[in-house]
Amino acid sequence: MSTFDDRESAFENKFAHDEEMKFRAEARRNKLLGLWAAGKMGLSGDEAEAYAKEVVKADFEEAGHEDVVRKVAGDLGDKSSPDEIRAQMAECLLDAKKQLAEEH
Repeated sequence: MSTFDDRESAFENKFAHDEEMKFRAEARRNKLLGLWAAGKMGLSGDEAEAYAKEVVKADFEEAGHEDVVRKVAGDLGDKSSPDEIRAQMAECLLDAKKQLAEEH
């Protein structure tokens, strides 16, 4: 293999790794957001975990994260605004990235 081929392979591997980490961070963010929302709804334990899984699944409806915002906003009703949910999502993403970094 030439140096060029080695570099190309290294870039492809890095891209694949970065995309996997992005996916994992977003899934973890959605779980953390689901747990936060569950707490606002008075859910705990297994009910909170089940709700968090529903939030993770909601992210597969369309590209972007607005599908998650709509789900959580709809479930929370007047307990939270979409802007508050987006702000919480940003905090959850930071926490998710931190947790993933600690695992590696």
